[in-house]
Amino acid sequence: MGWSVKIARIAGIDVKIHLTFVLLLAWIGFTYYTQGGAAAAFQGILFIVLLFACVLFHEFGHALAARRYGIATPDITLLPIGGVARLQRMPDKPRQELVVALAGPAVNVAIALVLFLALGRSAGLAELAQLENPRIDLFAKLLSVNVALVVFNLLPAFPMDGGRVLRALLAMRMDYLRATQIAASIGQALAFLFGFLGLFANPLLIFIALFVYLGAAQEARLVQMRDLAQGLPVSAAMVTELMTLPLDATLGDGVDALLSTSQHEFPLLDEVGRVHGILTRDQLLKALKEGDLETPAFDIMNRSVPSVGLHTPFDEVFARMQEAGHPALPVVDDWDRFVGLITPENVGEMMMVRAALGEEELRAWRKRKHPKIEQR
Repeated sequence: MGWSVKIARIAGIDVKIHLTFVLLLAWIGFTYYTQGGAAAAFQGILFIVLLFACVLFHEFGHALAARRYGIATPDITLLPIGGVARLQRMPDKPRQELVVALAGPAVNVAIALVLFLALGRSAGLAELAQLENPRIDLFAKLLSVNVALVVFNLLPAFPMDGGRVLRALLAMRMDYLRATQIAASIGQALAFLFGFLGLFANPLLIFIALFVYLGAAQEARLVQMRDLAQGLPVSAAMVTELMTLPLDATLGDGVDALLSTSQHEFPLLDEVGRVHGILTRDQLLKALKEGDLETPAFDIMNRSVPSVGLHTPFDEVFARMQEAGHPALPVVDDWDRFVGLITPENVGEMMMVRAALGEEELRAWRKRKHPKIEQR
C-alpha cells in the first residue's frame, strides 16, 4: 500500500503505518492540547497509540488464525480508519473462514474483559461519546472502544468481519457464490440505512455507508470472477500479443517499450525464451529517478515472480495471483518457454466476454483463434 512505512516485523509479518496516521496523531494532540495543555496532549496521543495497538492485535488475530490453515499474511498496515491484514487469500472452507473472521473480534473481547476486570466496572456510551475529553479515564475509554470495535466489526456487511461470518454461515448451506451475493446484498442494505441515518444524525455515518457499500460490491465481484474462472485453463485469458525485453536490455529500452505500447509489465527473456523476471512500469519510473538510461533492466526487475503452466486451471492461477501480490504472472509451456502474460485487466475482460458468450463458445473461439497454443 502506497505511503506506508514499515515500523516492525512481528511473527514473520511486516507491520506498516500509513503516513496519514501521523496526521491523525497531530490532530488528536492539538485537540487535547486546546482543552488541557501539554499533559492532555500527551494523554490524547497515548490513547490513540493504545487504541491502534488494540487494532493491531485484532489484525494479528486474523493473521495467526489464517496461519493455522497455511495462509500467510505478508503485512499489516495501520490506517487512520483502522487496520488491514493482507492475507494471501481467504480460506476455501466455510468453517475455516468463520474461524479467521471471528479471531479478530475475539481479541477485542479478550482485551475488553481484561480492562473490565482491571477497572472493576464497565464503560458505556458516555466514555465513547467523549473520547476527546482528557478528563475521562484513559482505560475506561479503551474499554468502551474495544466493545465498540466488536459491535462494529460484527455488523453483517462486507468488508467488516461480520460480513465474512455471515457468508461462512450461509456457505455451509448453499454454494459460495450465492452465499456471497446474499451477504453482499444485506451489507448494501445496511449501507443505505447508515447513509439515511447520517443525513439526520452523524455525517460520519455517510462515510461509513459508502465504505460498506463499495466493500460489499467489491467482494461480490471478486467471488463472481473466481466462480466464472472455474474450469477454464489459463490459456483462455492470457495476453499473447505483447512486447518482451532481452536480458541485456537497459532502462532506455524499457522506456522505449513503455512509450510505444500500452503495457505496464515487460518480461525479460533469455535467448531460448525462458523468463528470468518482469520489469514493471513502477519499477522503471522509480529507477529512472535514481539511475540513468544505461542501467541494466536486469538489476531492477522482479525476479521472484512465479510462472504458471499453460494448462493450469484458471481458478488456481487466480489464487496464485493473489498470493504473489504481483500485477502480472508469466505463462510458460511444457518446455518452460514464455508464451503469454496473465494480468488482472485481461482477466476482467475475459470474465465479461465469458459471461456474454458462454463457456463453450468462448473455448471454441479461442481454439480457432490460437490453435497452436490450445493444442500444446
